[in-house]
Amino acid sequence: MCATCRVIDPAEDDETTEYLEYICDKTKVREFRSQYEPPLYWLIVILGAFGNLLVVWIYIHFRNRLKTMTDVYLLNLAIADLLFLGTLPFWAADAAYGWTFGTGLCRVVSAIYKINFFSSMLLLTCISLDRYVAVVRATKVQNSKRKRVIQSKLICIGVWVLALALATPEFLFAKVRDNYDGNKFCSMVFWNNENNHTKILVLSLQICIGFCLPFLVMFFCYTIIIHTLLQTKNFEKHKAMRVIFAVVAVFVISQLPYNSVLVVEATQAANITMTECDKVLKFDIASQVLKSLAYTHSCLNPFLYAFIGVRFRKDLLKVFQSFCCCLSSDKLSKLSGGSKRPSIMSDTETTPALSL
Repeated sequence: MCATCRVIDPAEDDETTEYLEYICDKTKVREFRSQYEPPLYWLIVILGAFGNLLVVWIYIHFRNRLKTMTDVYLLNLAIADLLFLGTLPFWAADAAYGWTFGTGLCRVVSAIYKINFFSSMLLLTCISLDRYVAVVRATKVQNSKRKRVIQSKLICIGVWVLALALATPEFLFAKVRDNYDGNKFCSMVFWNNENNHTKILVLSLQICIGFCLPFLVMFFCYTIIIHTLLQTKNFEKHKAMRVIFAVVAVFVISQLPYNSVLVVEATQAANITMTECDKVLKFDIASQVLKSLAYTHSCLNPFLYAFIGVRFRKDLLKVFQSFCCCLSSDKLSKLSGGSKRPSIMSDTETTPALSL
């Protein structure tokens, strides 16, 4: 067994294992990727574009819709998800045919993907904090709605600037590489150093900012919110808790497995632990599957965060009603939430984000 040989890396993304103690033939991985990723990515693009475009359309159609901090966060989240989805056709083409778009577009697409990945995760963190303030600290909020909306816009600007800074490695290290079978692919090529410090740092930032921070904030905020709801006598508190559990469960199920892969990837960069070719091939295939699972979160965000709102559903139905007048008022009332009775979960000034 060769102790100094390096693997010839196939057309995989920047999250795959680059170096092993001997060369592995990854033809099976490339074949799996070329058949698995393109149709799935296009499905994610179609479903995600429908939901997120609908969110943006509602906010644009109703020009006075940005009334709360959550509205601002949701609009920015939909834009971030749309830009993220816009990169998936390039990765689908990369998987099917190799990268044919040049080095410049390789860096731009990689950077756009990472900017919107980080901005989405940070905006989900902001939404969790806003829900916490709206439900738990509502009586202590002294600022007016107008000031809070202005604050949310400034926070969103900060989120985009931070996401841009976190995507700097993509501008620096994304390159088009030649595979040994003649195909080209876009991936991260880090500076050579003895301990792979650069790659470990980049992966650590993605794990910490892209998963650990949002998860910890969600866990803290929603735990306190649930405790607060349990102390109320509101008849809709159980619906509220179902929404919370759905939000947290979808985030964990979609993001935790792939971030576990990234932890293994960082460990592999620091100290090669997988030395058997079969294990490496299985790991690469698993990383492709779990990565696509993580991408589905952009499809689900509109349903988890926007469409649950009573006000949002009413605005949506108003738009549909303008195109289809056949819906009766009873059906519209039923679809828009039925009862007009306000509750801790309705779209009020203090609790807009936990609406049903």
